[in-house]
Amino acid sequence: MKTTLEEQQAFITVVDSGSITGAAERLGITVSGVSRALNRLERKLGATLLRRTTRRLELTEEGETFLDHCRRILTAVEAAEESVQDRHGQPQGRLRVNAAPSFMQFVIVPVLGEFRARYPDITLQLDTHDRFVDLLEQRVDLAIRIGELDDSSLHARRLGHSPLRLLASPAYLERAGIPQAIEDLEHHSLLGFSQLEHLNHWPLRRADGECLHITPALSASSGSTLIELALNGEGIVCLADFMTIKPRKAGALVDVLPHYTELQMQAINAVYYRQATLSQRARLFMDFLAERLPGEYLQG
Repeated sequence: MKTTLEEQQAFITVVDSGSITGAAERLGITVSGVSRALNRLERKLGATLLRRTTRRLELTEEGETFLDHCRRILTAVEAAEESVQDRHGQPQGRLRVNAAPSFMQFVIVPVLGEFRARYPDITLQLDTHDRFVDLLEQRVDLAIRIGELDDSSLHARRLGHSPLRLLASPAYLERAGIPQAIEDLEHHSLLGFSQLEHLNHWPLRRADGECLHITPALSASSGSTLIELALNGEGIVCLADFMTIKPRKAGALVDVLPHYTELQMQAINAVYYRQATLSQRARLFMDFLAERLPGEYLQG
């Protein structure tokens, strides 16, 4: 017997949710309905896809293989449906966009009103995460990623670059003093990332020629939090321009060691899964971002 799309969807949702109960909530059906779908699927395949314990579900080797195929099948079905819908003129349907919280807050959200007015039948689902997510697993149509890409499974469109700079509030500098040389940073409160360790490499060269790697006196998991810490006078931070344009213009944050800071640019890319068919909605969103992102945030 052939498996159905509904059974495959139930299987994927159970894996992504981590439980049958979670999958039932996501799908809007009963727990028993999800269990029956899984049982039918395993019976038809003649294989165990999930090992069920009292604490968790674990994929078998057969389950891992089948999961990959299921994701591709459902992605292709969605793409086929979308291509038909797009032919009717006005773009419509759901678009799932993932980005780092800071990029979503400072760059995407301010221009969303115009996009929604231009394409009122596109329903946006916005997801934020500081760590890179698996686009297939999370069912993401388009993601904005900052930094160089090392995932060969992704297509990328370069939107631009954003320079890094050291910043602090005038109140902090008045209290702690203005650094005159790189070595002076040893006596200052440095703000850095707690999880994205590569972002604690600042665009400064030590005496031995190596890039300065800081050990934060105060760390946070997101750029948005680090901005607030800097604005509140907690120390010196190194962030990309797209996050800091407004407080810099207002004088709430000022440059630190500008003559020692090397030009270091963070690449900003719109990415999508290489084997997925890019929907018209995703293409329109990429075109819109490329059109609307001002030069004061990004330098191409």
